[in-house]
Amino acid sequence: SLAGKTLNKPIVCMAVTPDGNGYWLLGQDGGVFTFGDAQFYGSTGNLKLNEPVVGMAATPDGKGYWFVASDGGVFSYGNAQFYGSTGGTRLNQPIVGMAVDPATGGYWLVAADGGIFSFNAPFYGSTGNIHLNQPIVGMAAAPTGSGYRLVSADGGIFSFNLPYEGSEGATRLNQPIVGMAAEGTTGYWLVAQDGGVFNFGSAGFYGSGA
Repeated sequence: SLAGKTLNKPIVCMAVTPDGNGYWLLGQDGGVFTFGDAQFYGSTGNLKLNEPVVGMAATPDGKGYWFVASDGGVFSYGNAQFYGSTGGTRLNQPIVGMAVDPATGGYWLVAADGGIFSFNAPFYGSTGNIHLNQPIVGMAAAPTGSGYRLVSADGGIFSFNLPYEGSEGATRLNQPIVGMAAEGTTGYWLVAQDGGVFNFGSAGFYGSGA
């Protein structure tokens, strides 16, 4: 880990290698840190970005990765293909995350209002035209690429072409939700700012930092 080390900018997300034996950590400036069998393919750590980096995703074979800035600018490294971005588009709300479609090798970007931008990936729906109680903070795609889910800061779940397995939308949380991860097509985890973990469907509970 990077605990105890001085960073130029805080870490904002991570991505796991396909075999689960390594991971990447991504800084707000696009600095990439590798652990285990995760390989370094490049970063923007020494570049001046228009907007901070907010999300990261690895290619299905783990030989490349993308990350995205809050303006929707996409940076691709290794064998990750660039299919487009919203970097030159006026957005209603900033981009807050991304996910990869393993079926096509493309990706989705999600904005804070739940607007979805598809690049070489099918569009299954969005919450861009719905009034949300809390902003969207993350998304997770099915391993098959057959759908995706969005999560809001209050733990509300929005499922598109995937089963709904529950949410924390009606629960009073100690801290807001900041991200999610998929377990197959029938499960998912949510994580709160204090490290609390909430599991649904087929996703098991293995512990938390809360």
